Amino acid sequence: MSQALQIRSALAAEQLPAPSQAWLQSVISQQPAQQRSLPALVASAKARLLATDLTASGMFDSASQPPGFLREVLSPQAASVQETRLAQDVVVQVVDMENLSQSRWQQVQALEAIERGEQKRGREIIRIPVGGEEGGEGGDEAGAESSRPGTGRQLASAANNAPSDAFSTHRLVLQDAAGNTLFALELTRIHRISISRLHIGEKLVLKAGTVVARGTLLLEPASIKFLGGQVETMHKTWLDGRLKRLREAAQAA
Repeated sequence: MSQALQIRSALAAEQLPAPSQAWLQSVISQQPAQQRSLPALVASAKARLLATDLTASGMFDSASQPPGFLREVLSPQAASVQETRLAQDVVVQVVDMENLSQSRWQQVQALEAIERGEQKRGREIIRIPVGGEEGGEGGDEAGAESSRPGTGRQLASAANNAPSDAFSTHRLVLQDAAGNTLFALELTRIHRISISRLHIGEKLVLKAGTVVARGTLLLEPASIKFLGGQVETMHKTWLDGRLKRLREAAQAA
């Protein structure tokens, strides 16, 4: 069996779509000859696949095109169908997401924190350290962050009383390899779905049996598998565009 076929089999075992022969050959050719062991090639192909737009030209050919959304869930008539289910597993990527439980300004603040490389715990801002340091003698920025009132028990209390995303509801737009998109809504809270944890271009498997109600996918923990990844250009374009639209909508309200 050729290396390309072995890589395809290994990817399929992880429920990843099998790219075209030409795409796999390009991955193999880019690896130094001494690093062309099968495990190394599989790891390289997986990383590249997860970082690539599923709809990119040359990613799949007619023989390797993965299953996508069926016509009946994409048609205009799907909006009048009370409930149907996916007949097979479908690999998709995230192309948009929104926390329906947050106001526009809250969403702006959350996205701006991601853009700055910050995470928020309650009312305390945790800045992702640069250079691997977690603590140490704080500079001007660290001093500015820690100079606000409230430390110790007060900070812990603020963190405990702050709104959590445990009861948030998110709406996603998911795209299959053919470029077809569907809205998806959390029917049951899924911790992994969050503006700060899920990335644009991230790959998911929608499992056979996932409910589609009136043209919208209803997501539950048992109906979805997260494969990981992020498409940098897609994520940056989405973040910039989303922030602009939210700011404009919030200011107009």
